[in-house]
Amino acid sequence: MVTLRRAASVLKEAGIDFALAGGYAAYARGAAEPTHDVDFVLREEDVTGALAALTAIGMEHRKCPEDWLEKIYDDGRLVDLIYSPADRPVDIDLLSRAEPLTVSAITMPVLTATDLVIMRMLAYTETTCDFSDFLPVLRALREQVDWPRVAKETTHSPYAYALIELLRRLGVIETRRGDSDE
Repeated sequence: MVTLRRAASVLKEAGIDFALAGGYAAYARGAAEPTHDVDFVLREEDVTGALAALTAIGMEHRKCPEDWLEKIYDDGRLVDLIYSPADRPVDIDLLSRAEPLTVSAITMPVLTATDLVIMRMLAYTETTCDFSDFLPVLRALREQVDWPRVAKETTHSPYAYALIELLRRLGVIETRRGDSDE
């Protein structure tokens, strides 16, 4: 949590538009506290400023092969600066939907539960489709999620479709008339 607080404070001070994402955003919305990295989403044009602000306080930027995020370390703890999750560039619309929440005594923008779920569902691929770690998060957030929107925005992903069907069969979400079956 120290790294989360430090990074969020610095990004706020630097005037960077960002939102908390990933496990800590889910935690802020009622899921269990995560045990791994801190994820922030921001627009690609803000990455350079964010890296400059974070390295100025002693965090270490390390190049990574992925072309959709940058990695920075705070005393060995990882912070991901994500600007194009699942080939969907972070834009002002996504950031404007984020809601200010207090996380570890700092108020910061946090992605909506719906955006978190969409982002995670679109990240599943043929080689990364283990749903087991995300099921408890989905159970915790289920009442905050706009499931028809999730179904609509992930309709092209067979992995998202499979996960939505699994959630229905497990009774985590209800099948309602009007929900997308595509």
